[in-house]
Amino acid sequence: MLVSSDSSTIREGAPWRLPASLFTGLRARFGAQSSEGLKAAHFARPGIAIVLLAPQLLILLFFFYIPAYKALSLAFVQTDPFGLTTMFVGLDNFMRLFASPEYRFSASLSLVFTFVQSVITLSCAALLAFATDRVVRGKAIFKGIILLPYAIAPVASGTIFAFVFNANVGPFANFLHELGLPWNPALRPLDAQILVVVAAVWNHLCYDYIFLVAAMLAVPRSLMEAAALDGARPVRRFFTVTLPLIMPTFFFLMIMNLIYGLFDTFALIDTMTQGGPAASTSTLVYKVYQDGFVQLDLGSSAAQSVVLMAIAVVFTILQFRAVERRVNYGV
Repeated sequence: MLVSSDSSTIREGAPWRLPASLFTGLRARFGAQSSEGLKAAHFARPGIAIVLLAPQLLILLFFFYIPAYKALSLAFVQTDPFGLTTMFVGLDNFMRLFASPEYRFSASLSLVFTFVQSVITLSCAALLAFATDRVVRGKAIFKGIILLPYAIAPVASGTIFAFVFNANVGPFANFLHELGLPWNPALRPLDAQILVVVAAVWNHLCYDYIFLVAAMLAVPRSLMEAAALDGARPVRRFFTVTLPLIMPTFFFLMIMNLIYGLFDTFALIDTMTQGGPAASTSTLVYKVYQDGFVQLDLGSSAAQSVVLMAIAVVFTILQFRAVERRVNYGV
């Protein structure tokens, strides 16, 4: 025989029911139809969710899906410079592209540039983020100087670097000349490539720095103190405690640096070197612009866009397979 909380007797085998007072309390606590406490993904009225999502969906539609569809359709046709006549050519644009020595050089240059820029940017950002916690005086100035490039548009950054490193009037170029070092990015391909890498690192450094500082601040202080009590010095604590815990952020930044190196350096190259000298800084994204909008070869330009997108997807998948297995998302 069972006895309920209100001392009422319940026969064995009879269906068990919650007491009326308890049922009323649970319903008031969890079953009330109120928007308060609901997650953002659970809108009482779907119309509000659609209105809030509409701007992002429109941006994706007009700036990603429609251009991607247009590039994919143009990659298989040959169009005259004015876009009046179109002829389907199948894979001829891709075959002509892969047979071009200029395109193969541009692809190799882009991969090397992206790798070098990513390694230098991540290394410098990690070093600065590691040093941020150890700056005693002037920490705000320290952060402000590092974050300053984030407030400057890439075109303005490229203009600044083009002036500072100009072989004739640039102060840094004059400094190098006084040291007896030859420097002329307008004539020497290696100088132009170094200039582009330095400008890209400077422009993207603050982005990596912000994420790494935030990730390091989230590392539990107790773990760092325990490692310090065990005799681990700051550098060892960074590699044995901090770095494993911030690997998810590090992995995310690797992907973002890859995307930045392949797609977002057009403005810097266009303002500093315009792909020269002798196409030594003409990366894939800049070659797409030159072939499509300068040479008016729309078919080749569209095919390059498709190949560039495929390269980015392949490298992202490879990074996921190679690196993500070593990333621990648990803290």
